[in-house]
Amino acid sequence: MKRFFERHVPHLPDRMFEIVADLEHYPRFIPNCQAMHVRPDPSARNADVRLARMTLSFGPITQAYTSRVMLDPVARTIRVKAVDGPFSYLDSEWSFEPEGQGTRIRFEIDFKISNPLIAAVAEPAFAAKQEEIMRAFCDEADRRFGE
Repeated sequence: MKRFFERHVPHLPDRMFEIVADLEHYPRFIPNCQAMHVRPDPSARNADVRLARMTLSFGPITQAYTSRVMLDPVARTIRVKAVDGPFSYLDSEWSFEPEGQGTRIRFEIDFKISNPLIAAVAEPAFAAKQEEIMRAFCDEADRRFGE
């Protein structure tokens, strides 16, 4: 299921990149994120590649998965690829471009849940949550940097 989100915010691109790259603090402001454990990716030559294990809770259901997160502060992009968990695949990319006095944020995600029975219910709900997550990053930017 592929989804694309775009939004203008009144914060500088480097600041927005900083918030999305601040993986360790996701449980403080991302809805349903219960825990995040981040470590360097031992297979990567670049220090800007990390393995992030996120635990999500939706009511009585808790699920964790690990993603390989590739940060490119020069290009202001963050690419994410799930490496385990309930997904057949999960690929996403964030980009942050200057626009006026702020930033044009673009977020694209493409995913498929492995189990077809779970996918029928969970995929639409997970897709709908992505707009809420985008809003959470923007709200966090307002808290950190002022509106």
